[in-house]
Amino acid sequence: MHDIIEKRRSIRQFQPEKPVTREQLNRMLEAAMQAPSACNSRPWEFIAVTKRETLNEIARVHPYAGMCATATAAIIVVAIPQTDRPEGYFPQDCAAATQNILLEAVSQGLGTCWCGVYPRDERIASIRELFSINEPKIPFCVIAIGAPAEAPDRKGIFDESRITFVE
Repeated sequence: MHDIIEKRRSIRQFQPEKPVTREQLNRMLEAAMQAPSACNSRPWEFIAVTKRETLNEIARVHPYAGMCATATAAIIVVAIPQTDRPEGYFPQDCAAATQNILLEAVSQGLGTCWCGVYPRDERIASIRELFSINEPKIPFCVIAIGAPAEAPDRKGIFDESRITFVE
């Protein structure tokens, strides 16, 4: 697992001639649904996109999702805010599901880029309109997916100065 974590990068250029398959998307979505959530509330839904016109539209309406123009798939993570116990934990829960998607994609040799939607009102509105997502559901993020056309250098580093051990 450590190798997969180290290989994960934000990919912004994809090989548009290499499609992501339904089976690959299903594996990523299965991984997403294995994520932990507060009280096992599972406050999420997912929209899997492979339609070229829709991917292009995501790139047009989201100011930081231009890579969807070369991606061959995207997953929209949709949050379902809890109104009872455990209220308020959907951001953590949806982030855990998103990370599982990113790691599963790497294990399949694919690249991804996590593009935040929530909590930016203008991004929420544009993605909500594009996919007809009704309130109280909230578009949480867009994940661009495809065969990488780049190999960015590793940016994360272990920094022990940011750790406090209580022993």
